Amino acid sequence: MNWHSKSVKETLSGLESSEDGLTSEEASERLDKYGENVIEDDSSFSPVRIFLSQFQDNLIYLLIAAAVLSVGVGVLPGHSPEYAEAAIILLILFVNGIFGFIQDYKAEKSIEALKDLASPNTTVLRDGEKVELDVCEVVPGDIVLLEQGDAVPADARVIESESLHTDESALTGESANVAKSSESLEEDTSVAGMSDMVFMNTHVVRGRGKAVVTDTGMDTEVGDIAEELAEAEDSQTPFQEEVDRMGRRIGLLVTGIIAVVAGFMFLFTGADSIVILLMAISLVVAAIPESLPAIVTLALALGSRRMLEKNALVRRLPVVEALGSVNAIVTDKTGTLTEGVMTVDKLYFEGLEYDVTGTGTSTDGDFLLDGEKVDSERVERILKCGFYCNNAEEASESSERDFFGGPTEVALKVSGLKAGLEDDLERVRSVPFSSDRKRMTTVLEDDTAYMKGAPEAVLERCDRILMDGEEKEFDEELRNDMLEKNKEFAGEALRVLGFAEKKVDDEEASEDELENDMVFLGLQGMMDPARPEVEEAVADCREAGIKVVMATGDNIETAKAIGEELGFDPEGALTGPEIEEMSDEELESAVRETEIFARVSPHHKVRILKALQRQDLNVAMTGDGVNDAPALKNSDVGVAMGQRGTDVAKKSGDMILQDDNFATIRDAIAEGRAIFDNIRKVVNYLLSTNSAEVMLVFMGTIIGGLFFPEVFSGADAVVLTAVMILWVNFATDVPPSLAMSMDKKLPDIMKRPPRGSEDPIIDKRILLSIAVVGPLAGAVTLPGFFLFVEKDLVLAQTVLFTSLAFFEIVMIQIVREAYNLKLMDNKYLVAGVLAAF
Repeated sequence: MNWHSKSVKETLSGLESSEDGLTSEEASERLDKYGENVIEDDSSFSPVRIFLSQFQDNLIYLLIAAAVLSVGVGVLPGHSPEYAEAAIILLILFVNGIFGFIQDYKAEKSIEALKDLASPNTTVLRDGEKVELDVCEVVPGDIVLLEQGDAVPADARVIESESLHTDESALTGESANVAKSSESLEEDTSVAGMSDMVFMNTHVVRGRGKAVVTDTGMDTEVGDIAEELAEAEDSQTPFQEEVDRMGRRIGLLVTGIIAVVAGFMFLFTGADSIVILLMAISLVVAAIPESLPAIVTLALALGSRRMLEKNALVRRLPVVEALGSVNAIVTDKTGTLTEGVMTVDKLYFEGLEYDVTGTGTSTDGDFLLDGEKVDSERVERILKCGFYCNNAEEASESSERDFFGGPTEVALKVSGLKAGLEDDLERVRSVPFSSDRKRMTTVLEDDTAYMKGAPEAVLERCDRILMDGEEKEFDEELRNDMLEKNKEFAGEALRVLGFAEKKVDDEEASEDELENDMVFLGLQGMMDPARPEVEEAVADCREAGIKVVMATGDNIETAKAIGEELGFDPEGALTGPEIEEMSDEELESAVRETEIFARVSPHHKVRILKALQRQDLNVAMTGDGVNDAPALKNSDVGVAMGQRGTDVAKKSGDMILQDDNFATIRDAIAEGRAIFDNIRKVVNYLLSTNSAEVMLVFMGTIIGGLFFPEVFSGADAVVLTAVMILWVNFATDVPPSLAMSMDKKLPDIMKRPPRGSEDPIIDKRILLSIAVVGPLAGAVTLPGFFLFVEKDLVLAQTVLFTSLAFFEIVMIQIVREAYNLKLMDNKYLVAGVLAAF
């Protein structure tokens, strides 16, 4: 039902309710019919599931197979199980699992702590009486009573409003508070324009009201978004997909090599099946970089810890690396690019324009005229009007907040405090703001009436204006001057209010008499200022080859003004309604050039995201509200806000910004790129050295079978045993690789383009390294083996074992030379090399 287009009487009738609410019996029946007023959530925090998820990887499956094969030797006659190999492999797996589990568990616990502490109760009318009950018991037809600070428990039609204002930014993305009334609207009104409806998970910021519940639970606007969110599947990061592919390829490679060597041994050496099986185990262990999962996990965990120190909480470890491959960011405006707090920026008083310095709720700031500081007494009268015609209040020292009230009124209160004003006059009467009147008036104990509101609404009530310290007739020329200045301020993305005052003779006068014949004081223009560090952060991202796009629920002029200040191109900026008229192909073409999208809905954000993804871009999407959840879930990296973000947004995101700052995304991307560099170094080193081990076993077995058949027909005749290979891998791979994962990021990390899909971890340089290192290792180390093999197989294996270990240690610095890194650049690596020796 389009309840917003129904009158109050029609709504109550359609819901079979009344202004006295439901009876307890009716409420009970409806609770059985409609179910509890809750948003269904399939996600649950399970330590067991988190632990088991650490072992879902192709490389790990191969290692488990090698362990099973080692023990399986014991089923053959005359042989005992190789428990040592199996134990070492499983120990490595367990350590890897513990690393990942600890990190993921800590991230989930942190997210649990970040949940909004919303009140679970609400006040409704039941049997004609006020009762407080759990929000899950609210049903359609209930009459809810709303006060400042309350969370709205369900979607409801307003039936009474006393200056009722709600904050709907979590749902619609718009930063301005919404005035509510009981007047019905047109059927095609958008959710953001439904001034006669209140919605679940929004909050009352001013006034009070009464509303009849129309929808609960999954039938609410929030429920619709939750359903869309549930349909979005969790996807692997490009890194996870690549590691999976690498595991499959290693498996196929090992299988092929085993087949070739086994066939050769069977045909030309006369070796029995036991020897061939032992050789196969050695090849499997040699080929698989068993320490790679643990080292990659640790590299990601260390990176996530560094990110957390910079206010970025990562929910899933692979996201750390995924950030490094991001080449497009879709960011919200309010609170991410901006401070998230309205601030008075300009005054127009007595024909002069003043600038106001300072941002946020800080009361430090000056008043400037033509760039020169002036005494605040020169503008005190207009500031006083905004200060006293105001419902905002300073919070107590024990509160975590500085002020209580709407952002506009807080901004006016702060501008007055900058001038040293004190709240020392009692209010004796007030006429509250309404969407029809568009103004508010208060009368103080000194018989002064102050008015503020939309400039046009205030101007129509004024017959005089304050100029040069005197009240003058407000002629047409002066009125036009004010309207032009209002238009000029609005063009600068300022939210503009007009101010007026007069002396009151009769405090009991009617509202019309009280608000007539006012003296116009001037204008105050305020805005949510850009964060000072964001302009540089956006420029850094663009220099790094990352496309940055703003998508906001605010109006187009505000978005363009803030965007231009931060380096966004305002040309071609699009609005939600314009996006609605575009096909997917047209939007895909538009996003190539457009950097600013305004008045966008949740659906529009998802379309923008998918249009970018269809261009093979890895997209990071920021968001804080319920409305952002589908886009966060569908993006390659969902970035939720930690301070003002809703619980739904935090659950949907891959990363949570604890300071809600765009600059933190830039820092996280730089960290992600550094982590990828370190992982690539580790992969290069491990695969190159493992290829050397495979080549030794392969070449040694072939040469030994051809030239030393009497030695290589025995049951113990393998070039290197599985335990030897595991020990070499543990001693020379693990300490240095762990240390390499802690290499610091290179100075030019944000001056190079992002890694594309055509640039895998195992690039041409690594493939060349793998191809060259294997034969080189064989040429360097095998001669020593065959020098002693006829004399003493164990001695020959010892010579080869030692030569291989030293060869792999030398490889550490060869790999790092490609990054212009010296051994002494990393103190941990020095310790790792010493540990390897």
